[in-house]
Amino acid sequence: MLTLGIDTATRVCSVAVCDGKKILGSLDVNVGLTHSEGLVPQLETLLAMARVKKEDLDLLAVSRGPGSFTGLRIGMATAEAMAYALERPLVAVDTLAAIAYNLPVAGVRLTPVLDAQKGNLYVGSYRWTGDHLEEMEPVRIAPAKELAAQLQEGSEPAILMGECHRVPGTEECDRVTLAPESARLPRGSSVAILGAAQYVPEGDIHSYFGMDPFYIRRSEAEELWEKRHPEGR
Repeated sequence: MLTLGIDTATRVCSVAVCDGKKILGSLDVNVGLTHSEGLVPQLETLLAMARVKKEDLDLLAVSRGPGSFTGLRIGMATAEAMAYALERPLVAVDTLAAIAYNLPVAGVRLTPVLDAQKGNLYVGSYRWTGDHLEEMEPVRIAPAKELAAQLQEGSEPAILMGECHRVPGTEECDRVTLAPESARLPRGSSVAILGAAQYVPEGDIHSYFGMDPFYIRRSEAEELWEKRHPEGR
């Protein structure tokens, strides 16, 4: 299955096209461009270099969060528009699961984290069982200062992924290591492969423009609006 994967949940804009688990092409850009500036040209470059026509795609997969509110909206809106124009199915993939998929290592707790602002982190917990990635706990928000201690108390070694530099104290945890930098952040290829794996032709995934980002919490703009308009709650 020829699948296009899009991830804009972090500062990195990552896109890839895969044939099953084979990566035909992948582009990761982390040079300060906004996703609104870079995503569409990046997709065009990727498909041209991989020699894949948009019309040949079988499926589109997009990262749904958690992550940057603005980044997620841009990625999902672009994926929805492409899927609608091409009349192709579209699936949404959990961002932290896609990060964990980058590192198929058994016997450890993969712990991808992303910045949730105000000293908090989005935290996931995954384990590989054979060739299957298993979610050990639901994605949650945790204070960054407490996460290192929680990982140290765990029953198995942990590997931090994602925005690891935002987790204070991890350098002192003998049961916690950092994933290689190349595996830490989301990849469009992981989104594409996971999307193809969870694709169900009979499922309700053909309705475009109806997908909801997985934010966990509301944006600061929404919280500020509610404070100013308590009657609108």
